[in-house]
Amino acid sequence: MVANVRISGINLPMDKKVYVSLSYLFGIGRKNAKDVCIAVKIDFERKMKDLTEEEVEKIRSYIDKHFKVEGDLRAEISQNIKAKIAIGCYQGSRHRNRLPVHGQRTKTNAKTRKGRSAPIANKKVVAK
Repeated sequence: MVANVRISGINLPMDKKVYVSLSYLFGIGRKNAKDVCIAVKIDFERKMKDLTEEEVEKIRSYIDKHFKVEGDLRAEISQNIKAKIAIGCYQGSRHRNRLPVHGQRTKTNAKTRKGRSAPIANKKVVAK
């Protein structure tokens, strides 16, 4: 039984199943979390609080060896985006203009990426 599990600087929730808790790490989803559990021979349906120190250490070492997570992954992603902006490719120009990158429509939707619409200045009001 462990009191607190910390992997790559993230405190994992203790009351959830192992594969759900591992998915709290940036770069590891549910599928990869289940793969980690299978690789280190831990039942992924167990709760995180039921693991022993040795099992937690196995998980930690496996993730460090086979995955790029948290800060390293975020740095690599931002580096890739900066490189695309620097070479001036189409995706880089979409990133620079804060528009959707992967071919989504922008006439409607895309509000998250574009932000709220700006009000149009000097719009005349029609008198009745």
